[in-house]
Amino acid sequence: MTFKTMQLPEDPTAVAPDGSDVRILLQRPGGSMAHFQLAAGRASTPVAHRTVEEIWFFLDGRGEMWRKLGDDESTVPVAPGTCITIPVGTSFQFRASEDGPLSAVAVTMPPWPGMDEAFIVDGIWPATQAPAPSSRSSR
Repeated sequence: MTFKTMQLPEDPTAVAPDGSDVRILLQRPGGSMAHFQLAAGRASTPVAHRTVEEIWFFLDGRGEMWRKLGDDESTVPVAPGTCITIPVGTSFQFRASEDGPLSAVAVTMPPWPGMDEAFIVDGIWPATQAPAPSSRSSR
């Protein structure tokens, strides 16, 4: 077993399929971790995942998270300390308040397989963040 240690990168290392800035963190066989940030007043592109589920923990800022899976749909306020789940196949979208950026760390299980994992869906807010170039628009 090799131990790994890293610091949060100062600059984003990727753009997520939903358009948020990503700082890729560490990975193990069972999951991967990343830091997401959405600028003040922005709404992500709504997406769903084909094979992974996630747990998000919000660190900074305020906003809202919308999730829909089958007939189950909810929009919740998010702020530092809020923790949410995104089961496989859930459509989701988040937006940051006008007061400042919204940031979270997320664990993806199994590890993030690549940009084809996410696909664009219909959301509830007009997206103000362009999706990553390789995101597909449907299943």
